[in-house]
Amino acid sequence: MPPRPGQPPMPGQQQQPGMPPMPGQQQPGMPLMPGQHQPGMPPMPGQQQPGMPPMPGQQQPGMPPMPGQQQPGMPPMPGQQQPGMPPMPGQQQPAYPGQQPGGMPGYPSQQPGQPPMPGGYPGQQPMPGRPGYNVTGGMYQQPPQQQFQQQRRLDPDQMPNPIQVMTENQRNAGGAFVTNQAGLLPPLVTTKYVVQDQGNSSPRFIRSSLYSVPATADTLKTTALPFSLIVSPYARIAEGEYEPPIVNFGELGPIRCNRCKAYMSPNMQFVDAGRRFQCLMCKGSTEVPTEYFQHLDHTGQRVDKYERPELVLGTYEFLATKDYCRNNTPPEIPAFIFVIDVSYNTIKSGLVHLLCSQIKNILKHLPVDQGQDKSKMRVGFITYNSTVHFYNIKSSLAQPQMMVVGDVHDMFMPLLDGFLCNPEESEAVIDALMEQIPKMFVDTKETETILYPAIQAGLEALKASNCAGKLLVFNSTLPIAEAPGKLKNRDDRKLLGTEKEKTVLIPQCQSYNNLGQECVQNGCSVDLFLFNNSYIDIATIGQVARLTGGEVYKYTYFQADIDGKRLIEDVIKNVSRPIAFDAVMRVRTSAGVRATDFYGHFFMTNTTDVELGSVDCSKSIAIEIKHDDKLPPEENVYLQIALLYTSCSGQRRLRILNLALKATTTIAEVFKSCDLDAIMLFFAKQACFKLMELTPKAVKDNLIHRSAQILACYRKHCTTPSSAGQLILPECLKLLPLYVSCLLKNDAISGGSDMTLDDRSYVIQFVLSMDLNTSVSYLYPRFIPIHNVDPDDTDLPMSIRCTHEKMSPDGAYILENGVHFFVWLGQSLPQTFIQPLFGVQCTQQVNAERFAIIGDTPLAKRVTNIIERIMSERTRYMRVTCVRQNDKLESVFRHFLIEDRGTDGSASYVDFLCHMHKEIKELLS
Repeated sequence: MPPRPGQPPMPGQQQQPGMPPMPGQQQPGMPLMPGQHQPGMPPMPGQQQPGMPPMPGQQQPGMPPMPGQQQPGMPPMPGQQQPGMPPMPGQQQPAYPGQQPGGMPGYPSQQPGQPPMPGGYPGQQPMPGRPGYNVTGGMYQQPPQQQFQQQRRLDPDQMPNPIQVMTENQRNAGGAFVTNQAGLLPPLVTTKYVVQDQGNSSPRFIRSSLYSVPATADTLKTTALPFSLIVSPYARIAEGEYEPPIVNFGELGPIRCNRCKAYMSPNMQFVDAGRRFQCLMCKGSTEVPTEYFQHLDHTGQRVDKYERPELVLGTYEFLATKDYCRNNTPPEIPAFIFVIDVSYNTIKSGLVHLLCSQIKNILKHLPVDQGQDKSKMRVGFITYNSTVHFYNIKSSLAQPQMMVVGDVHDMFMPLLDGFLCNPEESEAVIDALMEQIPKMFVDTKETETILYPAIQAGLEALKASNCAGKLLVFNSTLPIAEAPGKLKNRDDRKLLGTEKEKTVLIPQCQSYNNLGQECVQNGCSVDLFLFNNSYIDIATIGQVARLTGGEVYKYTYFQADIDGKRLIEDVIKNVSRPIAFDAVMRVRTSAGVRATDFYGHFFMTNTTDVELGSVDCSKSIAIEIKHDDKLPPEENVYLQIALLYTSCSGQRRLRILNLALKATTTIAEVFKSCDLDAIMLFFAKQACFKLMELTPKAVKDNLIHRSAQILACYRKHCTTPSSAGQLILPECLKLLPLYVSCLLKNDAISGGSDMTLDDRSYVIQFVLSMDLNTSVSYLYPRFIPIHNVDPDDTDLPMSIRCTHEKMSPDGAYILENGVHFFVWLGQSLPQTFIQPLFGVQCTQQVNAERFAIIGDTPLAKRVTNIIERIMSERTRYMRVTCVRQNDKLESVFRHFLIEDRGTDGSASYVDFLCHMHKEIKELLS
């Protein structure tokens, strides 16, 4: 049986080939970097490549390397044959730790051209009695006589490698994930797994950065690790998983602890023959209502335990009673309102015509509630330019009616009946309206538009109908017409990346913040679809989306014939996904810790309640948890998150998420149970918040310093003393340096004057609202070769590392991060690949401006399927940018090859590792 990830092999058990190294184990070929030359400077003639120690037997100092000599980044092992020479006849294969030369049964000998197996460094002392395994440091020791076969082209893959980590986790942790224990580390976000809920909430809904929590604030501070949760309360479940069941207690309503108000969960203990229950959060005891009473069996469990979801599951829902509703009245069915800019720009670009022609198709995709067979949601329509127009679409009308509100300073709702309708019942009237709108405004010359009064109109419509809902606002220009919310142009991209950048990243006035707060307090969320050809001030108008739990979509220089498909796919994705309206979320914790800081798209009137106009499956909120007392190390840490919301069929419900973590007094335990993806998304969201207060340099320095503190703490407290020249990384965090370097290069944190102010604000908002699935590839883009795909295959091809070293001129690659999508075509691509896809002879003849696969061949279908499959996995439909080798656009594409040196001079992954190592050594000394 292979050892579980993060556990030492059983006594005498061999490390599995291809298994991740043990915590603290040196990755093969990790740089030892004492006194190294400046990162980023070319090595002097004959100088060792940056970050690599000269190993014994290396070429003479001062001599240039011989042709064919080993690649930078690989230390030759002692006794290695001459660089560039073929192996001597009969030279032995490298052995596994403790293995006799010649290989052991069941272990393949290493093939030439394969990266070597994990190995330690010369001079490392193995523990007696265990061949080659140094217990406390968790490092492997190679037998000193061992030799590596010279490989013609050695991978630079000697640094910790995300693709390898993901592949190994899929192999070790894929399949069923049973949530029956406290502090169980879940599979990686990228792993395909099926959750079996047995008392703890699925990691799709809630992930912790730590699954073993330090018992004291001091210990947590020593590790420098954040204790944070990433919560996606309405995440999609995977195939083979069950929707959280809905529990109905009728008039009685949800059962709660009298003292801390936590809801009934598997973490309540029944005492006094079942007449009372003790809450594990606050230790308070509460009487069981007569209607809920049940006898206990001989083990102290309720006899009906397995018939009650709230006593066995981590995630379930309660139907809420009247006292959980606004004004103690059950809610109305929520609505989507389409608010469409009909000024000159949107008519000219084809946007209005496109939207109106596609509304019928869009409305077929409205969300269907659990247990229902069709959607009950209602819809309404508003158009605006310098005035606002409402439409009556009542099903009994022969023609839709239009009502204009000319006084935009005093917005009101001109009609009560017939504005919000069921799209099926009013189908004919809506169809007629969609034909009329483009005709009514076809000759418009309006270029000065409003925005604030249009959003206010949607809010007033929802208030008048006494229902929650979402506004989908389609807007094309900076609102400069005389009206509330009028903005001035403050476009100055030269400020980006400087000390003064926050002056243009924070809103220029408070009006959109105030509007956002009014919206969220009335259960209204706003999504902005922006079609700007120039500055539109997302930093200001985007506040409405941020505070209401909405998001911003951006289609700069929109043209219906090029970007139309992308827009309609985005709108359909938006209206069809699982969504909760008019929500309030509260985090409860067991004694000793409490939630202190929240990052994401929401509004808070007090320190505990997170208010959301809506929350859907692709949003997450990061929550920092801090100690306010010592934790008893023998007890678990309990967390319960309650989301009170209105479902898309108008039911008021509570979704309850429970999670139990372990408390520990040992630092090594903490490092064994970190979730790096959750840590990185927390750092990313926190950094985006901090950019509004601090300088970009301070934000980045904080990130680097904190990461170095984390690794230095591990080095100091969890590894055996060894030479400071070794960089030792914890197993769970071995990609921390890589991911931090990716975050530092990310446009949200680092975007300078090479991007627009709006682009920068857009990606900051994207990070603040994104969920974990999106964040993983947004930080470290997916890079997929497509020139060698098998037309008969159906799976996505394996990703490769995000570096130019993996590219060849006769290759074709997809690079995507959820916002950008590139197809790169090498100049030497064979005709056998180009012709079936594009119908031309060579790469230079491919039309890069309008990327289109026109072939009807098996290869063309396969590549099209790969592109569509990636698009379907993402929250946005991305514009495909085709880049031919040596095109002007190639510098934009290279910006996303995240392991390489940045186009702005930022460090490569190797250089950054050296820098981190230096920081760690300084902290340790």
